[in-house]
Amino acid sequence: MIALLIGGGVSLVFTLLLTPLFIRLFHRLGWGQFIRSDGPQSHHTKRGTATMGGIILILGSVLGYFVGHLVGGDHLTTSGLLALLMMVGLGFVGFLDDFTKVRNQRSLGLTGWAKILGQVVVAVVFAILALTVHGRVGQTAASTFISGVRDIPWLNLAFAGSIIGGILFTIWVIMITASASNGVNVADGLDGLATGASILAIGSYIFIGFWQNNQLCGSARAVQNACYNTTNPLDLAVVAACVSGGLIGFLWWNTSPAQIFLGDTGSLGLGGVLAALAILSRTELLLVLIGGLFLVVTGSVILQRIYFKLTHGKRIFLMSPLHHHFELKGWAEVTVVVRFWIIAGLFVAAGIGTFYLEWISKV
Repeated sequence: MIALLIGGGVSLVFTLLLTPLFIRLFHRLGWGQFIRSDGPQSHHTKRGTATMGGIILILGSVLGYFVGHLVGGDHLTTSGLLALLMMVGLGFVGFLDDFTKVRNQRSLGLTGWAKILGQVVVAVVFAILALTVHGRVGQTAASTFISGVRDIPWLNLAFAGSIIGGILFTIWVIMITASASNGVNVADGLDGLATGASILAIGSYIFIGFWQNNQLCGSARAVQNACYNTTNPLDLAVVAACVSGGLIGFLWWNTSPAQIFLGDTGSLGLGGVLAALAILSRTELLLVLIGGLFLVVTGSVILQRIYFKLTHGKRIFLMSPLHHHFELKGWAEVTVVVRFWIIAGLFVAAGIGTFYLEWISKV
């Protein structure tokens, strides 16, 4: 518990106090945002705003995690380190994309396939380590079961053997990782939108991890019919607290009018840690609710493209992703962001409610 409080606090203070220094540094380096010419006209005033703010967030989250453990005297865990590895790995892929934009002075960075390749590489490394590295309690961080609120007994990907199970699990991890990271990336189009929605989604894993820790199988406090087999859930809560704390401090500078953007460095990193928390806490399918807003905005892009091709140029939305559609309809940017935060909060509440009600049903 001390690691959770200290880690979250250190991360918050780091991003809140040091972001202005990084903003000045990024301006000196010429790391400014480029704006799509076909986007809302109001966005052209944002050209040159400091980007790659994900660097600050990732540094603050990692620092908070290690300081929290140092002060709290807690052991580092495989689960916690893997979640951070996913965040750092995908953040690096995002950094390459952002840096390419800055170097080439254009709004497009890595090619789509190059970005996907980077996501796949990180996801494969994560999957292999999650299934092969044993922690202090002798368990691996992940299992080959597909999970909802917990592992689903009849959905074991290792049904045909350990090697095939490992391959299928890796493919499953790639799908979750790509979906979550691209979902947050697509939502990162308005000042503070992805940051605020990520606080809600990632913050939900503080509750989930804390609850799972109190109900671990074998614990005297657990209701044995409803206990959890998650590995190191409390440390996953610490990671969630560190990232959420960092996001809160970062939002101070990222809210409208934003002085710095997450960039792909931040959005891909956030999607990565969100995917990792879902996989390691055995709540993979629950991510559909917890990350519901990201699913909606990504779905709007997919629908727009399919409809555009099928109808030879017609559109469902004025512009995709969905938040730009409402901007072009005349909604103020702040109005869109706050209303989307409300929607994100409702999705997260539904996810946490489903998580708790499943436990209640087993008691």
